[in-house]
Amino acid sequence: MTRIAFGATLIVTAGLALWAQSAPSAASFGSLKYRLIGPFRGGRVTAVTGVASQPQTFYMGGTGGGIWKTVDSGHNWVNVSDAFLPLGSVGAIEVAGSNPNVIYAGTGSSKIRSNVSIGRGIWKSTDAGKTWAFTGLRDIGQIATIRVHPTNPDLVYVASIGNPFVDNPDRGIYRSKDGGKTWEKILFLSDHLGAADIELQPGHPEVLFAAMWHGQRKPWSIVSGSPDGGLYKSTDAGDHWSRLAAGLPAGEFGRANISISNAAPNRIFALIEAKPGAGLYRSDDAGANWTLVNGDGNLITRPFYYDTLLVDPSNPDVIWVGNEGWFKSTDGGKTFRNSPVPHGDNHDLWINPKNSDLMIQSNDGGANISIDGGRTWSTQANQPTAEIYQVAVDNQFPYRVYGAQQDDDTVILPSRPIGANVDFRLGPGCETGPIIPDITNPDVVFGSCKGQFSRLNLRTTNEQQYWVGGESLYGNGGETLIYRFQRVSPMEVSPHDPKVIYYGSQFLHRTRDGGVNWAKISPDLTAHPEGTQAASGEPITRDATGEEVYSTLYTIRESPVQKGVIWTGSNDGPVYVTRDDGKTWTNVTPKDMPPGGRIQNIEPSPHRAGAAYFAGYRYLLGDFQPYIYKTEDFGKTWTKLTDGSNGIAKDEPTRVVREDPDRAHLLYAGTEFGMYVSFDDGVHWQSFQLNLPHTPVTDIKIAHKDLILSTQGRSDWILDNLTPLHQWSDKVNAADAFLFTPRDAVRVPGRQGGANRALVYPPSGAEIDYYLAKPPAEVSIEILDVAGKVIRKFSSETGTAANPNAVIEDDGEGGFRAPPLPTRLSKTAGMHRFIWDLKYPGPWLGDARPEGPNGPVAVPGKFSVKLIAGSYTATLPLTVIEDPRVTKDGVTTAELKEQFDHNMRARDLLSEVNKAVARLRAAQREMKDADTKRKLDNLATHMVTPGIRYSKPEIQTHIQYLYSMTTQADQKPGRDALDRYQVLRKELDADLAQLIELIGPAK
Repeated sequence: MTRIAFGATLIVTAGLALWAQSAPSAASFGSLKYRLIGPFRGGRVTAVTGVASQPQTFYMGGTGGGIWKTVDSGHNWVNVSDAFLPLGSVGAIEVAGSNPNVIYAGTGSSKIRSNVSIGRGIWKSTDAGKTWAFTGLRDIGQIATIRVHPTNPDLVYVASIGNPFVDNPDRGIYRSKDGGKTWEKILFLSDHLGAADIELQPGHPEVLFAAMWHGQRKPWSIVSGSPDGGLYKSTDAGDHWSRLAAGLPAGEFGRANISISNAAPNRIFALIEAKPGAGLYRSDDAGANWTLVNGDGNLITRPFYYDTLLVDPSNPDVIWVGNEGWFKSTDGGKTFRNSPVPHGDNHDLWINPKNSDLMIQSNDGGANISIDGGRTWSTQANQPTAEIYQVAVDNQFPYRVYGAQQDDDTVILPSRPIGANVDFRLGPGCETGPIIPDITNPDVVFGSCKGQFSRLNLRTTNEQQYWVGGESLYGNGGETLIYRFQRVSPMEVSPHDPKVIYYGSQFLHRTRDGGVNWAKISPDLTAHPEGTQAASGEPITRDATGEEVYSTLYTIRESPVQKGVIWTGSNDGPVYVTRDDGKTWTNVTPKDMPPGGRIQNIEPSPHRAGAAYFAGYRYLLGDFQPYIYKTEDFGKTWTKLTDGSNGIAKDEPTRVVREDPDRAHLLYAGTEFGMYVSFDDGVHWQSFQLNLPHTPVTDIKIAHKDLILSTQGRSDWILDNLTPLHQWSDKVNAADAFLFTPRDAVRVPGRQGGANRALVYPPSGAEIDYYLAKPPAEVSIEILDVAGKVIRKFSSETGTAANPNAVIEDDGEGGFRAPPLPTRLSKTAGMHRFIWDLKYPGPWLGDARPEGPNGPVAVPGKFSVKLIAGSYTATLPLTVIEDPRVTKDGVTTAELKEQFDHNMRARDLLSEVNKAVARLRAAQREMKDADTKRKLDNLATHMVTPGIRYSKPEIQTHIQYLYSMTTQADQKPGRDALDRYQVLRKELDADLAQLIELIGPAK
């Protein structure tokens, strides 16, 4: 392939041919699977509902987590949308009151934070969430509310705020009379007015109330309100509408939420953002006249984002209001009191119309259910829907994964179990992060919190706080800040000097002493356009939290290949590079990159000093195109790697791109809706979604030959062992079968540790990957020792097959019991991963099980793997290494060899006694001679423990116990085990002699 770059234009010749030869198809990825590592706690949920006729059944829709269902009042949640919806953002969900099997879900959360993910229409289930089908309105943006006619499940209303970033004609109220087959827009006022809510009057479903709202996100501000916003009413099922005015705010009208109790259908409540006159309004004549009931500012905190209102369906005097707090009124809204809820930042509520004690509420911590009217709530620690901003990885084993969770703490997650009941721990900094471990000492973690820097030693609770400029972000616009820090301020630890840490405002800052002193090493590296630096929030509600600080750095990376080459990207467009450690800087922004977008991530090549990639997006400006660029000459020229037709869709924004450190030009990209991979440096992309839920991928790291990623709504995931991708070549595509060289296998002792059963940890063992172009008659794998002797043999024709329905079970001791590893090979076409558990054959358990499952573990050293598939045969080396934690604990390979030799002797001793007992039992059954039978019975009392619990153990049990003594940990065998073996060897020899005397030697 020849590529000629002219500025930022790419000409590709022979690209398709190269692609066809060198890249695997998506089907070839076969058994590669992502695994969830947590955190197993809830994230932002803005849509909930329940089933009136099924008191324990509820649904929730996450802002990036998809649709979840519980049938036991929140004790357990199950995702029901992953196999159907191509995105994770859910704005509204509604169950038809006349048929609980019919559910409508509107995508695109209407609670429009700056990281909100766009919607893609309406989805419908007719089997209570088991399956979902797309049912139209793909491009109407964020869906705020869905309401279904109480007796006709095919009559549906949708309130859409539209594309939240630009004016557009898709805003308004929609109606379907045929269950979503066709839709009509029944209320449209202008391109900038969307619909924030729609409600049906109880008992009169032809009477509708709607709240029309100008809500728009800009990168530098949130716009909420306009003079033409307001409340509207229809008395003919939406055919005609009239604006309600008497007693309502007449100035700037912002977001509003409407609620009506079944018990008083003419009493209408509305929580309204306005200037002047914000507050809770009430009409007692079906909307003709309104009165301000309560203007307390606590009820309308950040109303463009919350504005949660619900009147009890059975009692019109009981009213719930949610924003940063959670409030309840029992006097029709005149007064409110704080009410307990598991998490702040409250978004939605549904109350069962048949029983007001049953309710589901949602917030930035997930969804929670109450069965006692809101006095107590179910847990949020069973929903892996966390929104994670970024990901970092350390160098220890097992490695830890670091990130910051939206509206929660920063988290440190183990890549595999590190102890009983430890699935994550808290880190430094705050919800926005990032947090990054010290390269040389993972006990030290650097944290960030909205322009503040901290350093935490995990062995203590002493988090040392440092500032760059010492100024709070809150309440400030960019024009008044000394340093324009974003809430998600970028941080980078130098790959060349762990004492050097970079931090970004509009300038690049550097410390060499852990944050005590900071030096500014750049000019302003942003575009700083006019009109973008005022405090956020207009025209009604000021909201200067730092989230909309514009013209600030958003990514910082130093080249791992060449020290002093530092790249920066800002959230208003420019890309800069310095090649002399910050002395001089060059603006290298691609000339064909439209201005104003966010440079979300930069990736200096781990292979070439002048090469770098970046992922940018402009969807906050209404441009949903993917933007991934590459340079090979320090930014002098750029190649755009996403044209909308080479694998990533033209309306799929890109968030992150990374190059594999073990294979140059192998790229991974995370987008608004999932994962992609390119084997030819971005000329072509293909889906790398596998089993990953469709959700925004916020960051990617490739470390330890694993792919680690964070998501906006489904926590963190790991794809283990990328070595097959590193080794993929034309040879693989041309072969009938192919064996990939295995990566080193780590001998991990003991059980798998403790964690939540929904988290997935890798089994210990050697991962053996092979590819089959077509199914052969048989596939076999042999494990050979250093002398070429076969240790184990596995086949597609024997053994236990993989069970796709196997689950992790509690072991009753604070940990979990993983399902047994399959021992039968798969022989279908595609790539397969088989795991040898590093064990030799276990003791003889019978003619049907001549090799037990629990054999001695292989000693660290050199082995080989042999694959036979049809006429294909290949033998490749495999290295087994010890767990570094065990080595650090002082256990040597020589001691492990001593343990192995002892375990093999004990295993063989156990096999001998098992075989002897089997012969003894057979002889007892068949013996006709009374004297001999009596002697056999007597011998059995010395060899076999009676089948009564806590009976006195005999020699078979003693040998079983001996074998178990030194197979649970990696250690030098104790003298007691060695001595005990000698004792039991003599005792068994004596028993064997008696058995031979009675029935003769074994045949």
